[in-house]
Amino acid sequence: MVSLRLRVAWATGVCVLAGAAAASAQTPAQVEPPTMMSATELPAGTPLSWAQDAIRNEIKVIESSDKLPLRYRQRRVGAKGDLTREIIASRDGNVGRLVERDGQPITAAEDADERERLNDLISSPDDFYRHHRKDLETRESVIKVVGLMPEAMLYSYAPGQPQLKGSQGEVVLDFRPNPSFHPPTMFAECLTGLEGRVWIDPRTRTLSRIEARVLRPVNMGFGILAKIYPGGTLALDQVNVGDDHWVYSHLDEHVTARVLMVKNYPENTVITSWDFRPMPSLLSYQDGIRMLLAMPVATK
Repeated sequence: MVSLRLRVAWATGVCVLAGAAAASAQTPAQVEPPTMMSATELPAGTPLSWAQDAIRNEIKVIESSDKLPLRYRQRRVGAKGDLTREIIASRDGNVGRLVERDGQPITAAEDADERERLNDLISSPDDFYRHHRKDLETRESVIKVVGLMPEAMLYSYAPGQPQLKGSQGEVVLDFRPNPSFHPPTMFAECLTGLEGRVWIDPRTRTLSRIEARVLRPVNMGFGILAKIYPGGTLALDQVNVGDDHWVYSHLDEHVTARVLMVKNYPENTVITSWDFRPMPSLLSYQDGIRMLLAMPVATK
């Protein structure tokens, strides 16, 4: 299953705010100016119709994310350091093995600790499945928030924007909060303080990139559950890994939030993945771990 952080990130705009893998098969967020949508070449349909289709397809991406057998590398730079893992998407959720730290091979001692951790996971399925159930519950909440975006935002064409590298003339939209929108849940309040821009693949009408920023304070649960401070930013990419299967590809998140009125938490995370390889079928998480344990890992 795609990581919880990336699910929530899409919900904030997608929900950069609830804070809770996958990353570019290319390099992240590359742009090049040769092809641009001009004001005289606006696509057929309204901006809202493109947004509705993209959101409808995004929900399908979220719903099918644990049904796509993939293997890939993921590098996560954040509060816990700079860590690269080999990831296998199993039918029970993602499993990963640490292979690099700070862009360098791990030590033999670190590899021994990692092997012990993975073997413990095989022998403790209750802990793994408990985490998986929480992910499934959060996914349902995120899907509901994503489904609100057509009414939560106002959309307009943004002609003349650079296209993403390798694109086929993406449709670019700007979005901003709809003042008439009244969030039905506390989680949905995260949509009231965001503005940004989205790139949509014209053939599949699937989101390929979104850039969002927090333009004003966002209070979730009247600020008791969480408060998101203005100035936060999010960039999120998706890539087509074949047969029109789209996966999250890159996340660059910089947000400060206060949780439960206690403490401010800065969230500065960059997640990048590459080398997506389809697998013949979905494995159990135990078999996925066994495959990871069987692969050679360079150490120093």
